[in-house]
Amino acid sequence: MKSMRPKENAAGSSGPPLAVHLREMGVVGAGGAGFPTQVKAASRVEYVLANGAECEPLVHKDVEIMQRHPEEIVSGLSLMMEATGAKQGKFGVKEKNKAAVEAVKPYLAGKPIDLALLGDFYPSGDEYELVYAATGRLIPPAGIPLQVGCVVNNVETLYNVDQAAHGRPVTRKFVSVSGAVRQPKAFWTPVGTPLSDLIAAAGGATVPDYAAFVSGIMMGSLAEDLDAPVTKTTAGLIVLPRSHYLIERRSRPEKAQLHIGKSACDQCSYCTEFCPRYLLGYDVRPHQVMRSLGFTKSGEQHWNQWGQLCCACGICTLYACPEDLYPKEACDKSKRDFRAAGLKMEQPQSPRVHPMKEFRRIPLAMLRRRLKIEEFESDTPFDSAVPEPGRVRVRLLHGAGKPATPVVAAGDRVRCGQTVARIAEGQLGADVHASINGSIAGVTESWIEIVR
Repeated sequence: MKSMRPKENAAGSSGPPLAVHLREMGVVGAGGAGFPTQVKAASRVEYVLANGAECEPLVHKDVEIMQRHPEEIVSGLSLMMEATGAKQGKFGVKEKNKAAVEAVKPYLAGKPIDLALLGDFYPSGDEYELVYAATGRLIPPAGIPLQVGCVVNNVETLYNVDQAAHGRPVTRKFVSVSGAVRQPKAFWTPVGTPLSDLIAAAGGATVPDYAAFVSGIMMGSLAEDLDAPVTKTTAGLIVLPRSHYLIERRSRPEKAQLHIGKSACDQCSYCTEFCPRYLLGYDVRPHQVMRSLGFTKSGEQHWNQWGQLCCACGICTLYACPEDLYPKEACDKSKRDFRAAGLKMEQPQSPRVHPMKEFRRIPLAMLRRRLKIEEFESDTPFDSAVPEPGRVRVRLLHGAGKPATPVVAAGDRVRCGQTVARIAEGQLGADVHASINGSIAGVTESWIEIVR
């Protein structure tokens, strides 16, 4: 396809800005919430940060993509710097990932981009943590990096920025599959591929009865349906025996989780003392939120306020609590309750880093032991073979914003890369494209199905 690389526009010509290309090529954040990247490209900042920290246990897809596509990732970072007027770039990557560091280094030569080498801790990939580690700046409570002159993009997102500048839309996702599978690996797969196809591509499960976490054990979700499709934000799968205690814990109904917390929490405060946001100086106190479980009306709003700045990293629930309770889930409930009541928690003082922060970091090795998953830790080497699903379901919304509006109908023939849904001008979102050649089998309010 014809290149749309907007170098001249960055220098001041009247061509379409990078943000337009990103919207039309369907680029959204590939590492988390799927925030439309064109919004970040249209901002004005001092720093653009590449997030290659990848701190979820057993997820290794960013490590692999940095080794395979360092030139494209650095190019995407440079394009974002040009678009936003940033004078400095920071490339966050764990120091232990030496192959990725060495792959990226040559492409930083002569550019105003520094490596920000990180420790092997969880959650070093949280944008609040990364901004502080790379720039020394603290994002305001409940704020975003833009408020301290920063934009943060996952490394795969930056790869997609480079591709969009060349007129190549997002039609595939880079994923890793690990855990109880015969051949742990990382590979590209068409957007909309059934999750079950990813397990098959990794040689199948090594146990007869299994379940899978999507995009991570700590902040990901437990797959309810392995026919569900890969989206633009799917980091991959972690397959575990169904009997594993993590599967049993996550499968417990919320009512039971909260009931256990109400009856057993002894207010030890370990959940708060290990909370990464609390250690950065934000008013997050999960142990106090747990008190709300013992109230009906009286006092509930008072205790719920301490969960509003929670980042849902899961440390309190899966690492800190000595009684295996659910403070993170209590914080989730507190946020819902606050929103329903129309309330908003405001932290009056500026964040101030806790003096013990550096001494309460959680090494990934310790976290894996606590999660009882050390036996499943392994590399996920890149495999160039791409799954060829017989059908895909491409979602119309892949993260924040509004769903795109379909521009195709059942029976239409489409080719990979063809636009099948568009976001209205001025709306938050991104266009959607066919990820395989085929015909449209169905169109709903949520997805477009394509049969190869």
